[in-house]
Parts: sequence; C-alpha cells; structure tokens
Amino acid sequence: MKKSFHLLLLVFSSCLFAQGKPVETVYFEFDKFTLYENQIKTIVDFIKNADTTKFESIQIYGYCDDRGDNEYNYTLSKNRVKTVQNILVSNGFNQNKIVIVEGKGRVILKNDAVEGLSETRSKNRRVDLFLVKKNSFGNGIYNSFQDNHKVGDRIYLEKILFPLGSSKLTEKSKQELDKIVVLLQKQKSLEFEIKGHVCCTPSYYDDAIDKDSRERKLSVNRAKNTYKYLVSKGISSLRMKYVGCGNKFPSGLGEELDRRVEFLITKL
Repeated sequence: MKKSFHLLLLVFSSCLFAQGKPVETVYFEFDKFTLYENQIKTIVDFIKNADTTKFESIQIYGYCDDRGDNEYNYTLSKNRVKTVQNILVSNGFNQNKIVIVEGKGRVILKNDAVEGLSETRSKNRRVDLFLVKKNSFGNGIYNSFQDNHKVGDRIYLEKILFPLGSSKLTEKSKQELDKIVVLLQKQKSLEFEIKGHVCCTPSYYDDAIDKDSRERKLSVNRAKNTYKYLVSKGISSLRMKYVGCGNKFPSGLGEELDRRVEFLITKL
C-alpha cells in the first residue's frame, strides 16, 4: 500500500453545508491506526504551511475498508482520527479550530468484484481533513428570516439546537420558534420545508437513534417536532413539510451546531 501523504487541490465550498475537497488525506495500513515517520512529517509540514487566518475550522473524518464488522471498524476509524488529531495538536495546531473529529467506520463496496479491489480498499483506509473557509455563507443561505427571500433560500438558525441524542425542543428553541411564528404570520404565502440534522453518527447509518423514542429517526423527529410546534402555534400544516437529513450535511462549526434544523423556502 502506498504510504505517502497526498496533498490534494485546496477547494473551498461556497456553501456552509457542503464539504469541499479534502485538504489532506492520509492512508493507513490494513487494521492499523499508526503512521510512519514520513507521514507524520508531512502532517507537521502541513501545520507549518497552513494560513490559519483564512479558515474558520478544520474537520477530521476517518474511514476503514469494507472488511470486518461495523462496530470494530467504527472504533478503528475513530482511533485513526485521534492519531491525526494528536499529531496536529502536539505540533502546535490550535485545538479550538478542530471542530469535528469523527470516525465513520466502513466504506461499503457495492460489489466485491470491482476492478482494482485491493487499491480501492487501500484508498478507503484513510483520514480526510477538510478546511472550512471563513465567512462561508453562500448565496441563498441566511442565519435569520428575511423580507425578500427567493425559492431555494435556506435559513440556518443557530439558536434552534437540540441536546445530544434528543429530538425534544428546548425552552430556548421554543422562544426562537415563537419569533419565527410572528414572521410567518406576516408572510402568509411563504411555504417551506423543515430539515432535521444530527451529528456524531457513523456514515453507514442513515440516521441516529432518538433516545426519547428509541427509533433510528433522530433527524426526522427533530424536524417533525419543530413542525408540530409551529402547527400548535397556528401555522398551517399545508405551508410546510418536514424531512430528516441524517448527518449528511455537517455545518463545519462543531457537533452542537450539527444538532439543528433548517428551513428551505419552497414557495413564495
């Protein structure tokens, strides 16, 4: 297996909710979470050359190939991430800028007979590092409701968050939703979709477990409970839908801010 650290083209996403290309990818031997000296040196060089004034945070994701059971590989992928995180921090990288450290477990192959199976598996035994650019809100993404929205605009509200593993609305979240109710009562033609999100879940699961209902529908239930609260405050159910997005769209701002809901404008 190739044991070098690959520097990929640095591409920042203009949208806060989509990951860009990996800034760095490091590959691991089968069933290992340790690195060789030349790989460690490349990580150290990356730290020295990184212009920390240009990015908000860094996300670290670990993976394994498709062999073995889910639980073992989930743990192995987390250990790989911790290895890279420890190298970053021990060599002076700001711990506060590392907002997501997540092992995602196995990368499942659709067909074991894929061409170049050995090489494919070697590339799946890896850790990816993503930089999130500062001020990365793109066109059509807002952190509050506006007077002149367009269809397709997304509203990301930092104060409507959820406890870990829970779909219950906090009192603070309800207070924020009460403010939204007032705005929606003024903009009676506006229709929207409520999108629920989760953090900290292996990629081989579509969603996380809701500790309140014991269902693997946490992101769905977060969106549903937001929907039900708005209905209870007089907003017509005909104006809105709800959907769960699992952990497919991390915010890049940490686990707490991934336990969220968003509003997607669908009709004006």
